[in-house]
Amino acid sequence: MESVSDLKDLYQNDFDTESFFQYYYNPNSEEYTKNPSCTFAIENLHKTFSSGEVKGDLLIDIGSGPCIHTIVSACECFKEIIASDWTDANRRAYERWLRNEPGAFDWTPVVSMVCELEGDRTKCAEKEKKIRATVKQVLKCDVTKNNPLNPIVLPPADCLVTSLCLESASNDLKSYTEALRNITTLLKTGGHLVMIAVTGSTSYKVGQKLFPDLNLNEEFIKSTIKGNGYVIKEMKICPIARNANPDCANGDHVVNYVFLLAQKIYN
Repeated sequence: MESVSDLKDLYQNDFDTESFFQYYYNPNSEEYTKNPSCTFAIENLHKTFSSGEVKGDLLIDIGSGPCIHTIVSACECFKEIIASDWTDANRRAYERWLRNEPGAFDWTPVVSMVCELEGDRTKCAEKEKKIRATVKQVLKCDVTKNNPLNPIVLPPADCLVTSLCLESASNDLKSYTEALRNITTLLKTGGHLVMIAVTGSTSYKVGQKLFPDLNLNEEFIKSTIKGNGYVIKEMKICPIARNANPDCANGDHVVNYVFLLAQKIYN
């Protein structure tokens, strides 16, 4: 597998944001809202943030990519949300949506899906307005740094959200553990980590380009989370049918999505 430095260059130079949208979140089809990678995440995020247990002043989304779906439910629970990503093109796409610019990706089907879970699908426009008001910044993020948002220094967050990020930014288990330790420095003691991960995957496809995934398993994720000062409050597994995402289900590995809620109990 590439070095961590090579992974950074790969994403910065070769990650095609528009191909990513078309392949995984095709705006011309409602099929993507039936994909377990989308529905599993959205339903569990809704449950977590509607519970009233995970809330506060500041939420930081680590490795947002060009996607807003991880914070649609969270915007009701936090005064301020900071999005972040390593790749310049992803941050630009995110900012275009925040500014409601012509040609920005249409997240309406996902936002409507969350509104339906909340009990009123007709409030989509209102929800989008709330998201745009709550996301205050889209920052460059490098999870290999002690302060991933360097040179920006933020107050400790009440919640971190990260989805399919650390396994893409790490080339071995050691670098994964270090990345988790680095993002944990952004979270206050007592704050929550909401993580969506994939296990058993070795790569995924964007356009014609394959991007490596660190092949994880659930036991490693649990032990690493606990070893970085967290207590796990919830962990759910969603198997991925090979025909649902053949570019992610590699070789003979069993591929699962993992939803995890943990609370930081010590530094």
